[in-house]
Amino acid sequence: MSWAGRRRFIILSILGAVVLAIAAVTIIATLHHTPSCTDGIQNQGEQGVDCGGPCPYLCSANENPPTVLFTALVGNGQGRTDVIAEIENKNTDAAAKNVPYTIALYNASHVLVRDISGSVDLAPGATVPVYLPGVESGTHTVTSAFLSIDPAEVHWYRLASDPRIVPQVSNVVVAATSTAPLITATLDNPSTDLLTQVLAIVLVHDERGNVIAASQTIVPTIPPLGSATATFAWNVPFQGTAITTEVIPVIPLP
Repeated sequence: MSWAGRRRFIILSILGAVVLAIAAVTIIATLHHTPSCTDGIQNQGEQGVDCGGPCPYLCSANENPPTVLFTALVGNGQGRTDVIAEIENKNTDAAAKNVPYTIALYNASHVLVRDISGSVDLAPGATVPVYLPGVESGTHTVTSAFLSIDPAEVHWYRLASDPRIVPQVSNVVVAATSTAPLITATLDNPSTDLLTQVLAIVLVHDERGNVIAASQTIVPTIPPLGSATATFAWNVPFQGTAITTEVIPVIPLP
């Protein structure tokens, strides 16, 4: 082979090697995905698909699912029906934000009237009320309600303690239960931060522990290390005798 031929061969060989290298890099980059917590694959030491190990979310299989303690219908006068429920997070070291739930409403024939969807935050070890006032059911009469949560839709994450500032409740007073009931409670702010737009829900129980009335209110502000009054009022008497009253501030997770 002449010198010119050898030179041409060397040049073509170099060019071919460069092309092959570029092609190899392109193929590897196309086929290889860096492991992540959103790739839908159990890798990088994860305990499940995109959960556990280095991922921020915990695997639902390793956590207690939310427990629905009860779901109840409460008449509130003028044909209105309220729905009240409580959800418990048995995990003392895990929390979940924006947990979706569905409330199914049924008539006396056990026929589904409608579904209502919502979401709730579950702090570690907390029991959270869900209150839906004045539920519309059209021409149907709702006789039962059931709240359900799909455990697969709950995204748990590690949280060793409750980071929320939850007002302390004191001085609960129940008045005029036979006509137009009125309940007041003092919400005490244990922190040096100003609390604003605090949602508070009240549950009134009879001698059997059943909820016979419920309501909610928004307390505009609670000053640092101060207190404010939450007031709940009804236009009709309770559907039973009020024995115990539970006022619950509902504070979302940060």
